[in-house]
Amino acid sequence: MNWEQLLSLRRQGDTGKRLRIEQDDTRLGFEVDYDRIIFSSAFRSLQDKTQVIPLSKTDFVHTRLTHSLEVSVVGRSIGRLVGKKIIEKHPHLKEVHGFQANDFGAIVAAASLAHDIGNPPFGHSGEKAIGEYFSIGKGKQFKEQLSAKEWQDLIDFEGNANGFSVLTANRPGVLGGNRLTYAVLGAFMKYPKESLPKKPTQNIADKKYGFFQSDKNFFKEVALELGMIPNKEKNDIGFERHPLAYLVEAADDICYTIIDFEDGINLGLVSEDFALEYLIKLVKDSIDTPKYNTLSTKEDRISYLRALAIGSLINDVVKIFVENEEVILQGNFPYALTDKSKYKAQMNDIIKLSVKNIYQSREVVEKEIVGYQIIQTLLDKFITAFNNKFNGNTSNYDQLLLKILPDKFHEEKEDLYSRLLHICHYVSLLTDGKALEIFDTINGKKTS
Repeated sequence: MNWEQLLSLRRQGDTGKRLRIEQDDTRLGFEVDYDRIIFSSAFRSLQDKTQVIPLSKTDFVHTRLTHSLEVSVVGRSIGRLVGKKIIEKHPHLKEVHGFQANDFGAIVAAASLAHDIGNPPFGHSGEKAIGEYFSIGKGKQFKEQLSAKEWQDLIDFEGNANGFSVLTANRPGVLGGNRLTYAVLGAFMKYPKESLPKKPTQNIADKKYGFFQSDKNFFKEVALELGMIPNKEKNDIGFERHPLAYLVEAADDICYTIIDFEDGINLGLVSEDFALEYLIKLVKDSIDTPKYNTLSTKEDRISYLRALAIGSLINDVVKIFVENEEVILQGNFPYALTDKSKYKAQMNDIIKLSVKNIYQSREVVEKEIVGYQIIQTLLDKFITAFNNKFNGNTSNYDQLLLKILPDKFHEEKEDLYSRLLHICHYVSLLTDGKALEIFDTINGKKTS
């Protein structure tokens, strides 16, 4: 892979090249991408989607929106630091093509901003609820009518693949969805493969999948335009990662490790004594002890340590990326950057404590159970109504249900896979609160 291709400013539908040297630096294409994402309805819906505590109304707990903004900030810092090193190493990128260090930051910031845009309501349990509706629920009836890969898309519903679809799918009169630059789409694609074969290798890029069968042609177009390296055989589609996808992943890893932990502390799920013990291991080389001792509140102490911890981890992943740039460009780096971090043990300790005290806390478990019931009920009701409409045998109840669908979801879908995925898209884009509201309506609990 080479940086000139990887930093492509091309957008879906372009007939010619977009050259960096011809860009207006006051309105750079990669920054336009950031704006398009932040003004999209799918991004706004993240304000009422779970990060850690489903349906939580606690003031200081993160939503998917605040998490995404924080990942974007961390991603921008990582991208700029890496970009500075890359430009120094490859000066022709600046001298000939006009690329700047901040371009790397802008690409990573935009991709990081969008990294959770396809996640369903109620956190990761939302993905599992959709998948299990098809694998062991009422949706199992459709298996024999779908190809193996179409079926795998549904039973292993993946927020990353859904995000690619949200960002790029055509709608009547709207070509290419948000029409983001290919560089940003490449950085967004953490798992550049289809749903089958599942986990064919230990390569981090094969851990999950990154696109639905409905999006495979455009996904392939983006990957090939960027010069990403194909790594699957015969009719299977998969690529080695775009190098900047490693930075998006690292920004996410850093934020959920440290900031979810901070939420747990503020909720009282993790004691401050434990928190200090774990965080100080990350910041022992940078902590200003006299300053720390002047902080009188738990919130200020934890915030100070969180900022230092994130700074330590940013510098570490930048160092790892720069040292491994050549093998990454060759497609020979099958790890997450944090897997090679000198702080890996400390991060693992924090994650283990978070899993035990936060992700498996009673409040989280109870509300994820509610989320399962809501999502599977909505899927069943709307899939039944949508299929009945296609088959010309809608009941009055079906017609009433379909009136709830926003205009963009009334589009006709000719094949079963497209119809099923269409309703999955609809449910996945609901906020936690809206999903609960529609569920209550269906169950007769809401009459006004």
